[in-house]
Amino acid sequence: FIIGCLCFIGTTLLQTPYAALVSVIVGVTNIIPFFGPYLGAIPSAILILVVDPMHPLNCVYFVLFILVLQQFDGNFLGPKILGNSTGLTGFWVIFAITVFGGLFGILGMIVGVPIFAVIYAAIKAVVNTFLRKKDLPVETEQYSYLKNIDEEGFHTLNSRLQKDHELKDQTDFSQDKKDQEEKNVGEK
Repeated sequence: FIIGCLCFIGTTLLQTPYAALVSVIVGVTNIIPFFGPYLGAIPSAILILVVDPMHPLNCVYFVLFILVLQQFDGNFLGPKILGNSTGLTGFWVIFAITVFGGLFGILGMIVGVPIFAVIYAAIKAVVNTFLRKKDLPVETEQYSYLKNIDEEGFHTLNSRLQKDHELKDQTDFSQDKKDQEEKNVGEK
């Protein structure tokens, strides 16, 4: 809705023919993450060329405006409004759109990300359950310096990284202890 309104304002200022229709098309296709507005911009640009063939610069200005609008939406507006509501990285969003779009067409592109987010959360929960049963950490960054895991599930780090890891554990432990002491003082 927001992108459709911004598109209407921009196309009106650019004096684009059929600004309302073009804005509705771009706004509706914006439901599809990443690719949607471009899918809406293609028929809109063709419409602008067909309606006003004597002024092809109108089409060029429209396409440039859509590119700027999409950059604004993708880099500022979308993250501010949605945040990390799905819990998926950009890679998994594009993956979901591509796979579900390939399997189910436009409907798959629209519902693919939410469905994939549910699947991703379920798989993550199962994996984390198995990790907890083996007394292994569930945070990914804990495995960044991992060399291997033996049969008992103990981490083996190379010697230099082992020292860094031990120092970090001591720092984390002393910070946890300070936090607990501050909490106890605050409760009294």
